[in-house]
Amino acid sequence: MARQILDATKIHPKALNVIETNYADIVTEVQEAINENALVIVGMAQNPAPKRARKALDEIGVDHTYLEYGNYFKEWRRRNALKMWTGWPTFPMVFVNGTLIGGSSDMRALIESGELQNLLKQN
Repeated sequence: MARQILDATKIHPKALNVIETNYADIVTEVQEAINENALVIVGMAQNPAPKRARKALDEIGVDHTYLEYGNYFKEWRRRNALKMWTGWPTFPMVFVNGTLIGGSSDMRALIESGELQNLLKQN
């Protein structure tokens, strides 16, 4: 099933302009990071899941780039732009070779199956 997104033809042009420019800087920053790095974790302070993801990668010696945006009390609107862009509802967001693989538990499952190493070799 394809991800449901409101068709742009069903959005008034002024509203569409707001949507297209709303915190576009954070989306651009993450896009640049995933274009330049094999593995990127996008997280937030005070959330234990990004810390677990980073620790898992450190334990197996996989280099990664970490971007952190705010915490539970600040920058949630900026982070919401990332959720809207990816469709992924939580943090961290883990990207391997430009592809969103999910969150911390999804990444750990790929590590355990050996698939993460295979994905990283494809770069």
